[in-house]
Amino acid sequence: MNSNPNEKENHEQAVAAGLTSVTVIGLGMMGAALAEAFLKAGHRTTVWNRSAGKADALVAKGAIRAATAAEAVSASPLIVVCVLDYEAVDNILSPLAGLLAGRTLVNLTNGKPEQARKAAKWAAEQGANYLDGGIMAVPQMIAGPNALLLFSGSSEAFTTYQKELDVLGSGKYLGEDAGLAALYDLALLSAMYGMFGGFYHAVALVGSEKVEATAFTALVVPWLQAMMASLPLQAQAMDANVHTTDVSSLYINKIGFVNLIEASQEQGISTELVAPIQALVDRAVAEGYGADGLSRLAGLLMKPQLM
Repeated sequence: MNSNPNEKENHEQAVAAGLTSVTVIGLGMMGAALAEAFLKAGHRTTVWNRSAGKADALVAKGAIRAATAAEAVSASPLIVVCVLDYEAVDNILSPLAGLLAGRTLVNLTNGKPEQARKAAKWAAEQGANYLDGGIMAVPQMIAGPNALLLFSGSSEAFTTYQKELDVLGSGKYLGEDAGLAALYDLALLSAMYGMFGGFYHAVALVGSEKVEATAFTALVVPWLQAMMASLPLQAQAMDANVHTTDVSSLYINKIGFVNLIEASQEQGISTELVAPIQALVDRAVAEGYGADGLSRLAGLLMKPQLM
């Protein structure tokens, strides 16, 4: 049990303020940030991690160390889980099924939509409300103005504990389908990785002529910001399935990619980050969409490639 002398005082203050007791399971960098946010907001916060030492810093700040996962689950009506993967979630919670009835389980572990749906079904069978979540932030952003958390699953759970979850960042509820948060999470990560991938290739390309990345980035940032302004218009074109363009056709982009790929190869730079995009542009032109804009590409990803 926790021997922190502040525990009793913190508990009494939380009860007096009507604050919900919260348990956080998983104290990696993100889990620890979540627990600290609840602590700073005044919640009685119980923590548990397989490696007990990871709780030390939080206990010093007033958290309650649970000796076992069962003790952690039993301590609070709101259980927040943030571990490595869904296998770890299952390994921790499956033996505790009998303790979950009447509690709300918020799973902030990164995973796939079908894993989230399976977890929601299992939680319902145990009599627990279930929310799946995606954290669109790094640990240092938690509880700050730019932290976004996506939630899907039980609307009752979200409505009941929205105030508590808002401690972590701005929360957006996506619907009853528990898989939606994971889907949106991965889709947003895809956009991020795509941007980073283009940036990495660009830095390597100019770096082949000894251009420093910091100097080049001063040009990259305003360029990308200007290009991002086109995303809402491209989204409208995708929704309407109308891809006419007065900006740059896929045929023109096909030529541009030839130059990009050949120049990269001549500079000794790998094309593995950009070659797949060239292949998709080539496919679009081959299928007769050369006069369309780049917005056509998303639709091609949603149908099998013609043989």
